[in-house]
Amino acid sequence: FHRPPLLLVINLPTVPLHTVNISFQEEDPQFWRSQARRTLQSVLDRKLNTNVAKNILFFLGDGMGITTFTAARILKGQLQNQTGEETVMTMDTFPNVGLAKTYSVDFQIPDSAATATAYLCGVKTNLNTIGVNAAGRNGICKTQKGNEVTSILKWAKDAGKSVGIVTTTRVQHATPAATYAHSVSRKWYSDADVPESAKREGCTDIASQLIKNTDIDVIIGGGRKYMTPRGTKDPEYPRDFLSRGKRKDGRNLIKEWQILKTGKVARYVWNKSDFDAVDPETTDYLMALFEPGDLRFEEDRNPSMDPSIIETTEKAIRILQKNPKGFFLLVEGGRIDQAHHDGRAYMALHETVAFDNAIAKGLELTREEETLTIVMADHSHPLTFNGFPFRGQSILGKSPLWATDFLPYTTLMYGNGPGYKVVNGKRPDLRNVTTSETQGKDYVQLSAAPLESTTHSGEDVAVLARGPMAHLLQGIHEQSYVAHAMAYAACVGDDLRHCQEQPMPELDTSLSSAQ
Repeated sequence: FHRPPLLLVINLPTVPLHTVNISFQEEDPQFWRSQARRTLQSVLDRKLNTNVAKNILFFLGDGMGITTFTAARILKGQLQNQTGEETVMTMDTFPNVGLAKTYSVDFQIPDSAATATAYLCGVKTNLNTIGVNAAGRNGICKTQKGNEVTSILKWAKDAGKSVGIVTTTRVQHATPAATYAHSVSRKWYSDADVPESAKREGCTDIASQLIKNTDIDVIIGGGRKYMTPRGTKDPEYPRDFLSRGKRKDGRNLIKEWQILKTGKVARYVWNKSDFDAVDPETTDYLMALFEPGDLRFEEDRNPSMDPSIIETTEKAIRILQKNPKGFFLLVEGGRIDQAHHDGRAYMALHETVAFDNAIAKGLELTREEETLTIVMADHSHPLTFNGFPFRGQSILGKSPLWATDFLPYTTLMYGNGPGYKVVNGKRPDLRNVTTSETQGKDYVQLSAAPLESTTHSGEDVAVLARGPMAHLLQGIHEQSYVAHAMAYAACVGDDLRHCQEQPMPELDTSLSSAQ
């Protein structure tokens, strides 16, 4: 790149240049050639796994676009006292990589409801609608009837598999809701959110559909207040009025769920000690709701009250994998998105690192020969990674090169959002803002356009896959293709050609019995 004017270099670190390199090995061309040869050979040695997928383990990073992915990789390494750029995340080890187009039927840039309907139900739809096709109109109840579409979670359940959802948001939020609900409004969490006119036309809230539509074996996340009658004190925050029950119909859906599971070992828990006491070997059903709404960010989580996404993922898998026919599990890192909406890159990246660690746990607990594991995002955010920072410089720090207004800027910035600021006709002066401040969890990165909440962005998102038929996810596809590829691999839903043409291999059977 062009050498900057001298007066713009005054912010450069004074450390010798060679200290930012990972090692002197990298100055030797043979280092890179040997690395490339090893990688090439591993690709040449790769054999296609054409087994029927007994299990589907689906990890969804909400808002985890490519920039978030890359920045989180660097952060993960830097948290381990490495330079970070060369770090290999768990997600980096997936051999099959593709891209998904994220637009919805009516908008160039989507939301999490339309995208979830696409990759879970196999049908693209309109913004803010869940589990309905594009004939359903946002908020118009009469367009819902007859336009419902089902998800791969239901297809798996109908095929005899166990099914579950794990999320760091409320379990009624857009992504998990698309596995079981049909709603022309993603905001109809409880009946108190549904307009009276919509109720008269037969529309019901998402929380009530959670316990009615599909028999879900494991439900883990937040969302207690949408399950209980209005005014019901929350067990964890009894004095907080905003945490109290929301339902106007007087129903206690938690108790109704427990009654529905009479005769089975069904556990409802709301804190970590009770959650830890749940024995996966003897538990048939688990509903764990750790917060009135969304779970706390990983960096704010109280480990004595709420388990991590790693722990919830493990518990879910151990319960579901007892089924000899296999399982489908959705694990959502849902608060990556919410941190981005707040313009808080620190929180978004730490949520992504935690999500990557949960993926590692999922791989540890399953066998690649029989488990199709997919990692993808639903959409991206207008996060930019810019400014020629030195190798190993904090991903949450400032660029060493200043702009033409003679002021520094952070390496990560947003195209729009709450970080827009103008002081005396200029953008904020960050010269006296320390790296420890920009690395703080409450720091809001600068943005180019003022909005209370950062929007989504519309570029394609990565789809990563490993396990049976994972090669089906290579290439660039519509997001709605993902559900059909998963279903084909596992022989669930309408397309059963894979298991008809190729029965479950002997290798897969022996591995299952050995387990």
